[in-house]
Amino acid sequence: MEDQNDMSEKENENELASGDELDSQRGKSSKRMKHSDKQIQELEVAFKEDRYPDATTRLELATKLSMGSKQVNYWFQNKRSRMKSQSEQHESKLLKQEYDKLHTEYISMKEMMKSPTCGQCHGKTISMNINVDEHQLKNEQAQLEDEVKRLTNEVEKLYDPTTSLEGTFDKSTLLNLALDASDELLKLAQNGEPLWFRNLDGDGETLNLKEYDSAFTPIISMKPEHFITEATRATCKMVHNSQTLVETLMNKDQWMDMFPCIVGKTNTIEVISRGISGNKSGALLLIVSELQIISYMIPSCEIKCLRFCQKHAEGLWVVVDVSIDTIQKGSQQCEIQSCRRLPSGCIIQDMVDGYSKVIWIEHMQYNKNHVHHLYRPLVKTGLVFGAQRCIAGLQRQSEFLRVMKSFVDPTIVSKDHIGIRMLAQSMTRKFCAAVCATTHKWEIVQLENGVDAKLMMRTSIGDHTEPIGIVLCAIKTIRLPVKQQHLFEFFINNKTRSQWDVLSCNGPIQELVRVSKDQNLESSIYLLRADGDSTSAKQNNMLIFQDTCTDTTGSLLVYATIGSQDINMVMKEGDSSFVGLLPNGISIVQDYSAVDNDNDIFEKNDNGVYGGSLVTIGFQMLLENLATTSLPKQSIKEANDLICHTIRKIKMALKCK
Repeated sequence: MEDQNDMSEKENENELASGDELDSQRGKSSKRMKHSDKQIQELEVAFKEDRYPDATTRLELATKLSMGSKQVNYWFQNKRSRMKSQSEQHESKLLKQEYDKLHTEYISMKEMMKSPTCGQCHGKTISMNINVDEHQLKNEQAQLEDEVKRLTNEVEKLYDPTTSLEGTFDKSTLLNLALDASDELLKLAQNGEPLWFRNLDGDGETLNLKEYDSAFTPIISMKPEHFITEATRATCKMVHNSQTLVETLMNKDQWMDMFPCIVGKTNTIEVISRGISGNKSGALLLIVSELQIISYMIPSCEIKCLRFCQKHAEGLWVVVDVSIDTIQKGSQQCEIQSCRRLPSGCIIQDMVDGYSKVIWIEHMQYNKNHVHHLYRPLVKTGLVFGAQRCIAGLQRQSEFLRVMKSFVDPTIVSKDHIGIRMLAQSMTRKFCAAVCATTHKWEIVQLENGVDAKLMMRTSIGDHTEPIGIVLCAIKTIRLPVKQQHLFEFFINNKTRSQWDVLSCNGPIQELVRVSKDQNLESSIYLLRADGDSTSAKQNNMLIFQDTCTDTTGSLLVYATIGSQDINMVMKEGDSSFVGLLPNGISIVQDYSAVDNDNDIFEKNDNGVYGGSLVTIGFQMLLENLATTSLPKQSIKEANDLICHTIRKIKMALKCK
């Protein structure tokens, strides 16, 4: 039997449906192609290196092995299908064995409870310490019962997913939608042109919507009126293996930490399936999340979706999200919010060098009427809701996770860097949440009117991460005729800091500590000291703590004052949870609607488009714990004056109108 199975498997590997054979299903001629042992060997080597080769790699293999490009593509598809089938059969077999074993132990334990006797005593009932033994047996029985119930539920989810979810959603419907979304994401990942075309900047790809509509059957409802579709794809190499990334993506808190600029907040409504024991494969969650852009001109998008994790082969995982607006809730269809996700997520594949390859796909539909006209050209580029933004966040957090390993391996980085990185991550998350009005409940005090800023207020009760009192947040977005990168360099330059930042005390800034976050040296964490003419900051030993990051999707600078004793404790202990900060910051994105207005600072980029930037400035101020719910007019005036003063100083320094 083993020889027959081996021969059968070898025949499957040697026999491959060619393009002509597939055409025979449409009424054309049919023939089979056999591959030589050398071709199979070369293909197997290539498969170990990359299970999803792009079009260029497939063409190189085809030329090298004297095969057709389609033949190479079909061979990889068939190979992946076989490995997926084998993996699923193996996992199902292990689960069934574990269930049978525990069920047998449970029955045996139940029989022992009926008659606590000892075989060595020839059936005589034991009287010594029977109360202790019986109590222990009852505990073990309860544990076994819980484990049997858990495994029974897992088996039912794998083989008979027909139960309902709290009487609201049919579980089998949710599972089918998740499986369809996972299959679609895989197909989107493995196809190249003409389904995808590379962006003009060479970084990322955009979906050809006409090709998509003709090649894919929609798995959710038709696009609502006034909605725009955006779909992008990006690829990167990560320093972590697939298992680590899967665990992070399937954990609510770690997912928010991974994308602090993108995910405002998230909540798990229901855990439909926890996956196979000791394995996230098959895990299915119903979640609701708020996705945010660092500007009040694009309201955060609340999305209710399924998150599904599936292991397709050893070292190959798919994590996919899909909105559930087409699922019927009773007799009513779920309300469609301002945006929704078609199958989106990532394919993670382990590589031979211990790294992993990540293909990220973002397929969104959003209501264009909810986006301010200044940001619509930027949104159309795919840099707002796109895969490039997710990949950039993923790479930043991947470096953070690598550093956090120093808790168990102190040779990687020192303890002071750990505390600084944790504090920087928390500070940046707070700033993004303030500008986008997520996490906390804010009350609008003043709407932005073109002159004054947008003002919001909330009460801080003190949670060890921020001081107690009334928090006032002032935000304003302006257009500047300066490229994103030039602006970012201006803001992080300590020599020009006094030209715009009131915290500089009108003097030079001294850099005390710098911690680089990745290979881009401009994405760093700083500890600064103002050596200006103000004596209060020196007397109070106040420093400036700053976090910066920049990539093709935008730049961000977040900063706050911190006491020297606090930062010394953070660096000494590696713990920042006791530090309370109210961060300020500046967000910069490219202004794709900018036009030439005879200003010398407007420069043409590589595509011949005049470059400008959209800059969002945000300040947070702590007021005394007021007895009334309304802010004094003086506080409102001071907030507007601070924003206007800062903007005026920036324009003067850059010689902008």
